Amino acid sequence: KIYTEDGKEYIYEKLCLCAGAKPKLIVEGNPFVLGIRDTDSAQAFQKNLAQAERIVVVGNGGIALELVYEIQGCEVIWAIKDKAIGNTFFDAGAAEFLLPKLTAESQESPIECKRTKYTVEGSEEKGRPPGASDKLGSALGPDWHEGLHLKGTKEFSHKVHIEILCEVKKILLQQEFIQLQQTSLTFPKGEKNVEADEVLWPVYVELTNGKIYGCNFIVSATGVVPNVEPFLDGNNFAVGEDGGLKVDKHMHTSLPDVFAAGDICTAAWEPSPVWHQMRLWTQARQMGWYAAKCMAAEALGESIDMDFSFELFAHITKFFNYKVVVLGKYNAQGLGSEHELMLRCTKGHEYVKVVMQNGRMMGAVLIGETDLEETFENLILNQMDLSAYGEDLLNPDIDIEDYFD
Repeated sequence: KIYTEDGKEYIYEKLCLCAGAKPKLIVEGNPFVLGIRDTDSAQAFQKNLAQAERIVVVGNGGIALELVYEIQGCEVIWAIKDKAIGNTFFDAGAAEFLLPKLTAESQESPIECKRTKYTVEGSEEKGRPPGASDKLGSALGPDWHEGLHLKGTKEFSHKVHIEILCEVKKILLQQEFIQLQQTSLTFPKGEKNVEADEVLWPVYVELTNGKIYGCNFIVSATGVVPNVEPFLDGNNFAVGEDGGLKVDKHMHTSLPDVFAAGDICTAAWEPSPVWHQMRLWTQARQMGWYAAKCMAAEALGESIDMDFSFELFAHITKFFNYKVVVLGKYNAQGLGSEHELMLRCTKGHEYVKVVMQNGRMMGAVLIGETDLEETFENLILNQMDLSAYGEDLLNPDIDIEDYFD
């Protein structure tokens, strides 16, 4: 049985837990620190941004990357603990390729990234207050910021300053900052940032590099933690190292008839050599779909094979108005030093990186309209020995598909 907070109980034959994950906030309970994870928090962010002149974004994953590019009319201080932006998805070379787009004064019109979209229709609740959001607080899907008006109070479009190799040391409210008689910095104009800020801000961020910036609020985009809390009390779930409910290759948890899918779970089966779990919307959708099939098969006493989507890690998204495709062990995850990289880069147009091991393609990063994703997907899955092709593998004058028909 399941017991809900309002005292109701539900009997089930099969149960699937899909409660997702929560933002891993740098500090809990501070009204000036916002996480962005679902449609409700995205709306709250838009509302706060409309009144803001400067914000600090902390984190270096997908949401941080999307935010810093989309925000207009507001100074953005972006604090990252890595040497280069987008560490979750890219190496330093790809980060270097993307940076000019971030510092460009104006944005081009957005490229289309065709993906499945899910909407909720006919779910308007009666008696909701006028002007209440009709969003139900569901997880953010791809292109979550479309339809939001991400603009602050200023007239310029883009102003982003990146502080690398640093984390948040302390968050100070205005009164605390005044009492400490500290100095905060203005938004940097050149390479050196030493000017003291005359403005009084609602909140201040002290970074581990010693710099202090005032801002209207802070966005914490430092990853997520599986939302397992409501289910652990009184239940003996096996939990993975990353805090998710462990699931086997048929999405079973350690409790009978209880399955889990998406960000709440930890894949505890022996994965394919070119697949790994990441808490991304695309993967959560695949897991949910597969978990439903597993539950139905078990109820009918049928056997079921592992779904094809777990053969190869593949994710498509859009960063800084470039199409981005990541495949397999795209950052050589877990390959140690026994691998080599091949690169092709045309400034402002495309960036192609291939991860090779023993002559076989293990992963790839494709930025821009490369038209290579299907070919590379097949080469990674087939694990064909490509040693003979050498550098020609990335030669733009050779149609690589001709080799492999």
